Amino acid sequence: MRPFLVFGLTASLGAMGELAGHERRGSLIWPARSALIGLMGAALGIERDGDFSALDALTIDVAIFDAGTPLRDYHTIETVPSAAVKNPNSRPEALRDARGRTNTAITYRDYRTSVFYGIAAQGQGMNGIAAALREPRFTLYLGRKSCPLAAPTGARIVDATCAEAALEHLKAPLWRTPPVRAHTLVTDDPEGEMVTDMPLDRNRWHFGSRRIGLRPVNIVAGG
Repeated sequence: MRPFLVFGLTASLGAMGELAGHERRGSLIWPARSALIGLMGAALGIERDGDFSALDALTIDVAIFDAGTPLRDYHTIETVPSAAVKNPNSRPEALRDARGRTNTAITYRDYRTSVFYGIAAQGQGMNGIAAALREPRFTLYLGRKSCPLAAPTGARIVDATCAEAALEHLKAPLWRTPPVRAHTLVTDDPEGEMVTDMPLDRNRWHFGSRRIGLRPVNIVAGG
């Protein structure tokens, strides 16, 4: 038996990081490692340029209880040609002086609706992280700021033989009809598929790669 920090993440909208481009920003079907470290850091009150080394050292497994339904949002972006206006004092002035020569583009943002995930973490400082998740310093989001959590995380420390057993202690949101089952566990796997979600330089938004496995499971969230 060993200790695990377990908590749940549910939101009406979630945006789980994928490689981001200018025209389209996609979403995975589970929260990336970088997003989970950022969420725990927000709970602890760590600023963006703060020390995340203790969180970086955690082992994190993700159980997918409900990957939700894909939703795509459309954004219109309007920019001013550089030759149109020199040293504009404001965006409205630049748009007025451009005289119809603005550049307009449609971009796409992908989300997942009504998602629910279970997180099992191992490492140092789990009691402090659990307390912070119950009373977070900063607002917790599942991806973008338009995706606040829909329920408290219910974070707690449990003793279990493995992540799957630990996640049986997870509390499901009250509106989920029992039994609430996870069908997939996302875990580190040296022979698995490659993902790029290891934070390397947070100021420059540089990420490293790791290998993960998607393992079929049958985890029932308890109480």
